[in-house]
Amino acid sequence: MNAFTVALQAEGVHLLCRNPRAARIAGYPLPHAIVEVLVDLDRERLGALIDDERRDFAAAHPRSREWFERARSSLFGGVPMSWMLKWAGGFPIVSASAVRARVVDIDGHEYVDLCLGDTGAMAGHAPQATVDALIRQARRGITTMLPGEDAAWVGEELTRRFGLRRWQFTLSATDANRFAIRIARELTGRPRILVFNHCYHGTVDETLATLRDGAAVARAGNVGPPTDPALTTRVVEFNDVPALESALAEGDVACVLAEPAMTNVGIVPPLPDFHAALRDLTRRHGTLLVLDETHTFCAGPGGMTAAEHLEPDLLTIGKAIAGGVPAGAMGMSAELEARALADAEADFVDTGGIGGTLAGNALSVAAMRATLESVLTEDAFAHMTGRAIRFTQGVEEAIAEAGLPWHVTRLGCRAEYLFRATPPKTGSEAAAARDGQLEDFLHLFALNRGVLLTPFHNMALMSPATSDADVDAHTAVFREALGQLS
Repeated sequence: MNAFTVALQAEGVHLLCRNPRAARIAGYPLPHAIVEVLVDLDRERLGALIDDERRDFAAAHPRSREWFERARSSLFGGVPMSWMLKWAGGFPIVSASAVRARVVDIDGHEYVDLCLGDTGAMAGHAPQATVDALIRQARRGITTMLPGEDAAWVGEELTRRFGLRRWQFTLSATDANRFAIRIARELTGRPRILVFNHCYHGTVDETLATLRDGAAVARAGNVGPPTDPALTTRVVEFNDVPALESALAEGDVACVLAEPAMTNVGIVPPLPDFHAALRDLTRRHGTLLVLDETHTFCAGPGGMTAAEHLEPDLLTIGKAIAGGVPAGAMGMSAELEARALADAEADFVDTGGIGGTLAGNALSVAAMRATLESVLTEDAFAHMTGRAIRFTQGVEEAIAEAGLPWHVTRLGCRAEYLFRATPPKTGSEAAAARDGQLEDFLHLFALNRGVLLTPFHNMALMSPATSDADVDAHTAVFREALGQLS
C-alpha cells in the first residue's frame, strides 16, 4: 500500500482506484468522507496484454482448440455445459486427468488447481477414499430406489456437523434449495421468498432476481424467466437490517434463503450483529430461515453454521460433500419435520414436487460417507485453512508492493481478491468493484503460467492436497501480473 492510500484511509476515505498515481494528484480535502476514485487503467494497454496472452494460449493449446472446433458441431456452444465458455482464452482447455490438486490437459500442461470445480472438488480431485468407495458401491449397484446402509451414517454425520436433526439427499444444492423453498411455502402458507441482492443459489427461478429502484426484477441475461420476480421474490441488500425488517413486515415471506456470507460476487462477510438480527427478525415475523452452506462449507467442518453458532430452520449444501460426485443435502429441525409429515395436504412421496428418482442413490451416498468420514475431516480443514492464510498473506504483500487499493478476503479455506480497498458490505458494492477485462487478464495470465482460478470471479480454494508450493506458485504469478499492469 502506498503512502497516498495510507494517508487517505487514515482520514476515513475509502478508495476504489485503478491508478493510484493519477489519483494522487486529484486531492480530497474532506476528512471522513467516503470517496470512490474511479480512475481507469490504461485500457488500450490492458487490451494489448490480453491479446498477447490469448495468442500465447492458442499457440500452447492446439489439441484443446482442435477439440473445441470439433465439439461445436455437436455440443451447444461447443461445450458440454454452456458456463464452460467463461474461460478467458477464447476456448476452454480440455482436461485429460485431475488428481489431488492438479489438472493435466490434453496438450500435456499441468496446472495448480485453485478453482477445484468452483467448490465441487474441494476435497481434491479423485480423493482415494472416495474413489475406493465408489468402486465398491458400483459393483454392488448404483441406484435401486431403496435406501442403503450408508444413508443413516451420512444423516448422523451431517447432524453432528451442522446441528439440524433431519436430512434428505438430493443431486445438487439447486435441488436442495428448490425443495427447501417448497417446504417453507407449504408450512407457512406464504407465497414469497427473500434473497439478498447479487446472491447465487444455483438455478432456482425465484433467486435469479436483483434489486432495481427498490423492486425485485429479473437479472440481466436471465434466460426465459418464467414469471415476474416481483410476484415470487423480495430482494434486499446483505447486511441491511432496516431493509430486511421492512420486507419481512409485509407478512408474505415464507423464507429467507441466504448464504451465511455471500461468495459468488466476491466474498461479502456479515457485519458483526447481522446474523443475530436476521434470526431475530425471521422468528418475529414467522418466516423460516434457510442457510445455503454450499460455498461457505469452506469455513470449517460444519460450515459457518457451526463456526458462528447459527440456528437455521433449514440448511442446504451440495457440491463438496461427495468429493465431486453429484450430490446435495437438505437439513431441517425435528420440529419442522413433524409439522411437514403431519400436513395431510402435502404429498412427500409421489407427485408433490419433492425429490427425484436418483436423489439419495447408493453411489452418491457412498461418496458422501467416504468424503465426510475420511477426506474432509477436522485435520484436513486445519491444513486447508493454513494454506488459505498463506495465500492471503502472499496476495496482500503483492498488492501492497504494487501500491494498489485492492483487498483480499479469506473465509476459512477460501480466499478472493476484489478491486476495492475494503471488503464490501453489500452485494451491490461487490458488484461495482468487478472488472471483467481486468479479471480476464489476471485469469488468463495465471492460466498461461500453470495456475487455474475460478473463471467467474477471483476465488481460490484450498483442498487437503494443496501444498505451500502450490500457493507460492500463485503468489509468484500474481506478483508478475501486477508488474505487467504497473
